[in-house]
Amino acid sequence: MYQLGWFSTGRDKAARDLLEAVQNSIASGDIKAEIAFVFCNREPGESQESDLFLKLVESYGIPRICFSYQRFKSGINPTSQKGALPPWRLDYDREVMIRLQGFSPDLCVLAGYMLIVGEEMCHRYNMINLHPAAPGGPKGTWQEVIWQLIDNQARETGVMMHLVTPELDKGPPVTYCTFPIRGKLFDKYWLASPKGHNEQNTLFRLIRKHGLAREFPLIISTLKAFSQGKVKIKEGKVVDAAGRPIKGYNLTDEIVNSQQPIVDSL
Repeated sequence: MYQLGWFSTGRDKAARDLLEAVQNSIASGDIKAEIAFVFCNREPGESQESDLFLKLVESYGIPRICFSYQRFKSGINPTSQKGALPPWRLDYDREVMIRLQGFSPDLCVLAGYMLIVGEEMCHRYNMINLHPAAPGGPKGTWQEVIWQLIDNQARETGVMMHLVTPELDKGPPVTYCTFPIRGKLFDKYWLASPKGHNEQNTLFRLIRKHGLAREFPLIISTLKAFSQGKVKIKEGKVVDAAGRPIKGYNLTDEIVNSQQPIVDSL
């Protein structure tokens, strides 16, 4: 059976909700795979939220591997912590990979994993991550993405899963969906949108709401597509079922059909 590796910090309810949604899809047979392990960079007792996450993992009978990033970091000489990804961070990744030696996942999912993955781990596993924009769209955090969309008067955006590479958020698109941010639901807010970056801005909040509504469906549809062989990763490239390179697998229609209607209320 198709094997998934799951990486998460487990820092909030969203981490638990996503794991539950994917596990339910596996149980129903929608995703033809199993989660081979869950790796968490927190250990029991570090955080109430991550403890709840780890208890959920245990309830599913999924092997869990915990290795505290904070405890590892606390033993490092601060003078060595220079640069975007200092050498000790790569040492942490190596320790993680040692702990995962008994597993051979076909695909790894970064699901709220709050660490940048180093080059060696990127090369060891096929890893995918969520980015709150369509291929070719803005980079950065979800807040930065939305402000760029507004500042650039964009007409559409989306959500994508991309291949994890050593360059943050620059891996090739794996799957994606798009949606318009113009038309009946949006135009009145474009007209009334004040200048300046205030997160109470109604247009900002509406774009975020529509993006969030597509994130879980995209992740589930992506894992379904991988488990069915519709999309694959070969030698660092995203390919279709026939092995032909593609610039991402468009799941927009499937996401639209899987969603409940999103009402215009904030």
